[in-house]
Amino acid sequence: MTRIPLRPLARILDARIKGENPDAIERENLRLRHEQMRDKSRGRAQLRLVVLALCFFSAYGLIGARMGMLAGTQPVEPRSASTRNDIEASRADILDRNGRVLATNMLTHALYVQTRDLVDPAHAAQELARIFPDLDAKTLLRRFTDGRSFLWVRRVLSPEQMQQVHEIGDPGLLFGPREMRLYPNGTLAAHVLGGTSFGAEGVDSAEVIGTAGIERFEDSRLRDPAQANSPLVTSLDLTVQTTVEEVLQTGMTMMNAKGGAAILMDVNTGEVISLAALPTFDPNDRPANPVSGDPSDSPLFNRAVQGIYELGSTFKIFAVSQAMELGLVTPETLVDANAPMRWGRFKINEFEGHNYGPLLSVADVIAKSSNVGTAHIALMIGGERQQAFLRSLGLFDASPVELTEARGAKPLLPKRWADIVTITASYGHGVGGSPMNLAAAYATIANGGIKVTPTLLKRNSPMQGERIISEETSKLAVGMMRRVVTEGTASLAEVPGYFVAGKTGTAEKPKQGGGYDHDRVVNTFACVFPANNPKYVLIVTLDEPTENTGPKPRRTAGWTAVPVAAEVVRRTAPLLGLRPQVEVLAPDEVTAVKP
Repeated sequence: MTRIPLRPLARILDARIKGENPDAIERENLRLRHEQMRDKSRGRAQLRLVVLALCFFSAYGLIGARMGMLAGTQPVEPRSASTRNDIEASRADILDRNGRVLATNMLTHALYVQTRDLVDPAHAAQELARIFPDLDAKTLLRRFTDGRSFLWVRRVLSPEQMQQVHEIGDPGLLFGPREMRLYPNGTLAAHVLGGTSFGAEGVDSAEVIGTAGIERFEDSRLRDPAQANSPLVTSLDLTVQTTVEEVLQTGMTMMNAKGGAAILMDVNTGEVISLAALPTFDPNDRPANPVSGDPSDSPLFNRAVQGIYELGSTFKIFAVSQAMELGLVTPETLVDANAPMRWGRFKINEFEGHNYGPLLSVADVIAKSSNVGTAHIALMIGGERQQAFLRSLGLFDASPVELTEARGAKPLLPKRWADIVTITASYGHGVGGSPMNLAAAYATIANGGIKVTPTLLKRNSPMQGERIISEETSKLAVGMMRRVVTEGTASLAEVPGYFVAGKTGTAEKPKQGGGYDHDRVVNTFACVFPANNPKYVLIVTLDEPTENTGPKPRRTAGWTAVPVAAEVVRRTAPLLGLRPQVEVLAPDEVTAVKP
């Protein structure tokens, strides 16, 4: 900046020549300099005021915008900071074959404590113990004051409990959102669904994982975020399932059984329409696994797939079907049925000491349920061919149905398959399998001979299994089982219009020290209907039943499992869309009635 002198020499000399006062020039220059300085100071002050005003305006504008954003959002509890990855909590629904919900999700909350924020730990502990009677106030207070900063109190809260905790008013009591699994039908199909629990947890969410049943078997599919909106559709029919469980429960009560199982399966697709196992449980509040006693007495025990039983005379149709398929016999072939039969040191008897011999037709062997006749047929087949046939029916392997429990329930087989095993296995003793194994094998026999693989998932087309027996053998086998109902041991299974065909099985339970307990039995009735065009197979198994309406207790399947199965058919057949059929009589059976 160039400074102008107050007394410039040129102007002073010029003023003196003109006779003017030189001091006036100095005063004028001084005044101009002061005016310049004042204008510069004023401009600088004005700029500072503008900048300050802009700063205040921006600050107040930012504060106002933030207040507006807060006013437009929902209040939330503070969350603990975490560096871990987000927990994936979504889980697909499970539906029955008609789209009705079996399992879904519900939004709830968990309760946790930030102990450093507790205002009155003693009061909070006392109030929480009042709201949750299973909690102890002293234990809570000790945990609140032992130095930890974070503490879970409840994993799941009801809305009423959440409101009560809110009313305590302590800022250290906080809530975390949860997506929990809900089974709206309670105990219905509990053994199929299994249940869930929480896996990885955070204050913002928790991982829901399957613990049993189809929830665990299909866990990865149900937890897949890409399929969260695609429900898992099962083969179950909710209405049929309800009916089967109701009838089975009533039958257990009437027959004084300690447990029971029932399986209803489509013989062509292998779809399990209903699977019931009693006693049962509520998957919404799944009990803990038993740590003592007999596991089969627990309500968690799925008798339909985990129950490995000797299934008795229900196996006889397998021996007869194989013998017919091999061309060794026909339904009219006479076989030795003279009882008792001796094989080495073993003696084979008929039930209650009957003797159906000396000869019986193969059809009568099934109708009368002859152990001796079946044993002779099995010896015609031979042990190696018998084993191969039973294996082809899936009776030597754990059931492949989509239940975690099924994969660990392997059939009980003898270490060495001697001739006596060939004999006893033909009528269902010495080998053990599950009702689900039996259902798949009967479906194979009834559907024309195509091997059935059971499934709990809905299928839209028949299975493409291998052929086990011919269609002709299948028809003959079903016809023989029809005679069991019309003339044999399952007469109580007759349901007018539905042509039930089946086979009874009464198996005494093995004793721990060897031998069999005559007063403790597992009774099974395996049937198909309608016999003239098989659509469904039904297995009903009762554990230690006793029918006490007569002068002495009756423990055979014909008196216990058969009437229960008949009632299941009577009530479920219309639900399955089956119309009762009128049996057409032969002309020589028609009798004119005089008016």
